[in-house]
Amino acid sequence: MDFMSYLPPLAVGFGAGILSSFGLGGGTLLLVWLTSVSGMDPAQARGINLLYFLPVSAAALPSHIKRGYLKGKGLFLAIFGGLAGVMVSTLTLSDLLGQWQDKAFGVFLLVMGILEWCSPGRKKP
Repeated sequence: MDFMSYLPPLAVGFGAGILSSFGLGGGTLLLVWLTSVSGMDPAQARGINLLYFLPVSAAALPSHIKRGYLKGKGLFLAIFGGLAGVMVSTLTLSDLLGQWQDKAFGVFLLVMGILEWCSPGRKKP
């Protein structure tokens, strides 16, 4: 592979990293690019996205801590609930849903996008 063939994935990774640092869905952009443009299997793209998230989120944490974005009563409850949800879905739902996972995720993104589009302005933390 020549250098030019590395530019598109680097550019997408860079853009997704910027969006991820703000919590604006860089991982979603990465998933769409990996599956739609690169033609990658959705299950493999999700795995890459999970691995991508670890260093990107670790790099964004100091800035979020400094700005006070990680304070609040619900922080540890949300983390615990998220971990519990991951464990339950990994052990049960992933086999049950199979091919429907991609469609369900697409519907979820569509609904969340509509809700964000229609929601009134929010206060800054």
